Amino acid sequence: MKLSEKVALVTGGSRGIGLATAKILSENGASVIITAKNPDRLEKGVEKIPNSIGIAADIRKSDEVKNVVNEIIKKFGKLDILVNNAGMFPKIKQLHNIDEDEWNEVLDVNLTGQFRFTKEAIPHLQKTSGSIINISSDAGIKAYQGFNADAYSASKAALILLTKCWALEYSKDKIRINCICPGVVDTDMTKPFLNTQKDKDFMDNEHPIGRIGKPDEIGKAVLYFASDDASWTTGAVLTVDGGESIK
Repeated sequence: MKLSEKVALVTGGSRGIGLATAKILSENGASVIITAKNPDRLEKGVEKIPNSIGIAADIRKSDEVKNVVNEIIKKFGKLDILVNNAGMFPKIKQLHNIDEDEWNEVLDVNLTGQFRFTKEAIPHLQKTSGSIINISSDAGIKAYQGFNADAYSASKAALILLTKCWALEYSKDKIRINCICPGVVDTDMTKPFLNTQKDKDFMDNEHPIGRIGKPDEIGKAVLYFASDDASWTTGAVLTVDGGESIK
């Protein structure tokens, strides 16, 4: 029970990596709060996570983000762990075909949304010497031929550098801030790209380990950063991608 008596907030926690992470944190003793924009999906997510509650919120709306953190403090009296997991993936398009509204939405959800939750959480994490784990992507580390999701890549690259900025900025408060960069993981977000066996074989072969990832493999990395096992680790960027980014 590495997280006994800890209170953890996982954004985008109703499915995929967020859901798997929330379950692992709960199984290790944490009281877990998950957020999602869709109330029905949120309710189904909570049913799968022991010792959890759900608070619906749109990460693009500051007042709803503030409400999530306020409700956590009201119910639990503190916050120890923030997992900035919520995100979106755009339609694949080359830059000259991207509408500016599409570009702005991706940055609003994947980058400014992480800013909003971190901003609201910091005053409470200062009191607990807490931990923040940002979920970026190996697409934020390097460019991939034919990937054509520029706003996504830009948002994930920015989150990596923000991790390092925040780690330095709040080190005096003993807040540890680290980042995980997954490769392709088997989630609802990646399913549209895995429609056929040919698609699956191609994606498996893109990863030197020979397969795409599982959501709980990212969740276990989050557990490491959230626990005292990583008590001397801050500003770290961990690729959990089957070797995809080192090719």
